[in-house]
Amino acid sequence: MTSFKKPSTRIIGLDVARALALFGMIVVNFKMVFGAKDSSGIITVINILDGKAAATFVFLAGVGMALITKKVNKSKDLKEWRNIKKKILKRAILLFLIGVSYLNIWPADILHFYGMYMIVVIVLLKRTEQFILLFGFGLIFIYPFLMMIWDYEMGWDFNSLTYNDFWTIRGFIRNLIYNGFHPVIPWSAFMVFGYWLGKQDLQNLKFVKKLLLLSVLAFVVIQITSTFLINLLSNISPQTSKEINELFGTSPMPPLPIYMLNGIAIAFTIISASILITGANTNNRIAIALAKTGRLALTFYVAHVILGMGIVESINPDRIGKYPLLFSVGYALVFSFSCVLFAWVWLKYNRIGPLEWIFRRITR
Repeated sequence: MTSFKKPSTRIIGLDVARALALFGMIVVNFKMVFGAKDSSGIITVINILDGKAAATFVFLAGVGMALITKKVNKSKDLKEWRNIKKKILKRAILLFLIGVSYLNIWPADILHFYGMYMIVVIVLLKRTEQFILLFGFGLIFIYPFLMMIWDYEMGWDFNSLTYNDFWTIRGFIRNLIYNGFHPVIPWSAFMVFGYWLGKQDLQNLKFVKKLLLLSVLAFVVIQITSTFLINLLSNISPQTSKEINELFGTSPMPPLPIYMLNGIAIAFTIISASILITGANTNNRIAIALAKTGRLALTFYVAHVILGMGIVESINPDRIGKYPLLFSVGYALVFSFSCVLFAWVWLKYNRIGPLEWIFRRITR
């Protein structure tokens, strides 16, 4: 086996946060595909993860983009800038193509959206931090205005979660930009805010502690505000409770401002907490295992679709969508634990994961 080992200067907390986001995505996606029959009160807890784990995953990509551009950010060498932009653009295009390649078997793919978010962030590489934040907020708050002129449900059959005209030019662009599972507007704001965070001093524990406090406070305020508005307005107009829940709830579809701000607060919380906890426990085996798993996030994201979902479907295709919640969540936890074990063994002999290595070879 070829070795790729070399010293690392990674912030371990970011890898831990990436692993946690990955596990959350696996739980949500397995629940959506396999089913949540006979749900008990636990479904309410699991539903909190909907769209939030994926948001943190995207957020962390923005942090990563900031870290790889930090050195050239201070440089006036135009050649260096062209090279880094070219490398990021290559990665964005490859992620887009990987995601599109298996949309027929996994319509809720995030990778092709992910590639588009990266292209958005390329535009911000040399912008000021204030401009970056304003741009991110702009993406969030322009969305309700888009909904006034563009029918959000166009193309959707929400009973089967299928998009009827997806493989037409118009349908594909509409889904990609506006009303898909993770549309570029406003979802790229998660990567934009992640990019802003990555430009900060994440080794400054005072800053990270302050960020954790503010993000937890923001999350609590958003949740209370959302619940208050839904209860108040539903009592006033019970016949429009569905629309009220969509407008003021924290569900990712449609991705309105309260959901987006909630997702940002959760991402800040998970990332800052992971940095603080692992900063004080760098030799903790659980932290090390999670960090190793986070380093293979691309490999495991693709594997959870191809292998994780594929194995169950090949055994009993007729039961897909009809499994109890206990099975879906239990299988997700078992698969996540398998990812941890694989990462631990693989990184004993290699520096990066198998798909990560192929990805870098193609885009270097």
